[in-house]
Amino acid sequence: MPEAVIVAYGRTPIGRANKGSLVEVRPDDLAAHITTKVLQKVPQLDRTTIDDLMCGCGLPAGEQGFNLGRVVSILTRLDVPGTTVNRYCASSLQTSRMAFHAIKAGEGDAFLSVGVECVSRYVNGGDRRKRRRPETDHP
Repeated sequence: MPEAVIVAYGRTPIGRANKGSLVEVRPDDLAAHITTKVLQKVPQLDRTTIDDLMCGCGLPAGEQGFNLGRVVSILTRLDVPGTTVNRYCASSLQTSRMAFHAIKAGEGDAFLSVGVECVSRYVNGGDRRKRRRPETDHP
């Protein structure tokens, strides 16, 4: 049975909610940036051997919506399949577990486990940049 190991990792700085330096950075761009930086740590890894990119996202809506895993794959020019996992606070941890199990099951050799969350960009579950209609406010 193949052994699964983590060969590189990275993370972005933690921003200040609604006012930090990352508030204007899109979540897909943020995830693609850190994914590229992590891949640069492992130059001996042939990018064409990566089997899948699994992206954890606790609130997959707005800019974080759709299949963020596939979007990050395209933005990093990997062009591998991608999947997005929502398990709230454990979303990226779940992607690491999924990659581990896939390797152990012989489904592939190299997986990317990615996580992103940009809650500063959303208010009450919606895009903070959209104007709110007064008639939608609840007392």
